[in-house]
Amino acid sequence: MPVHRNTVEFLVTGQWALFTDPITKIGGEKFTYSVPTYEALKGVLSSVYWKPTFIWVIDAVRVLKQIQTQSINFKPIKYAENKAPDLALYTYLKDVAYQVRAHFVWNLNRPDLLNDRNEYKHHNIAKRMIQRGGRRDVFLGTRECQADVEPCQFGEGDGDYDKIEEIALGFMFHGFTYGDEAVDSEQINRITARFWKPVMRRGVIEFCPPGACEYTRFIRYNSIKPFGEKWNNFQGLNEFENEEDV
Repeated sequence: MPVHRNTVEFLVTGQWALFTDPITKIGGEKFTYSVPTYEALKGVLSSVYWKPTFIWVIDAVRVLKQIQTQSINFKPIKYAENKAPDLALYTYLKDVAYQVRAHFVWNLNRPDLLNDRNEYKHHNIAKRMIQRGGRRDVFLGTRECQADVEPCQFGEGDGDYDKIEEIALGFMFHGFTYGDEAVDSEQINRITARFWKPVMRRGVIEFCPPGACEYTRFIRYNSIKPFGEKWNNFQGLNEFENEEDV
């Protein structure tokens, strides 16, 4: 597993996690995957630090604790109908801990942000934000599953699956490719869902990059939001980009 120059490593822990299997959403109930999805971990890093100049790429995740689930009854509100809510069953992972390794690449679909491509600056800000626990609230899959982030060394410590040679996890959702993160011309201005067949080896799942996912599905059109000089000069979005953080 290669280590990139701008690699970051962190530990994310939480009491609950819900990485929803899309198949279970049809009936209004939710059932979690047994491990985090690529998109969920990318969301964690985006809460820690993100700018449209670059794209986070999740390299690997290490499952530290035994996989456990717990089902909880909910009464979701029916906003579209004036009826009493139905009883739904949500199945969560409980007491989770993951080590994550990731790096970033420049978003080549954003030539308007070319002047912001400073690898040293963004890498150091990202590491500092991990030390601080992130810029925004961090959660695992869904908003009610709050989580904590802290620096770590990937592979350190003992994990409950270190001695298990291999576990095939079946057909899983990988993530979304948005219009401004397209890796080929056919995906520009579109949202595409990606799927893959992961395998966990000794507790570690090595993710394939978004462009290498074999199974994809078109969702809808999504135009690229423009950013210009006015956005780059807006100080509110650069509050952490000062000498202290760089």
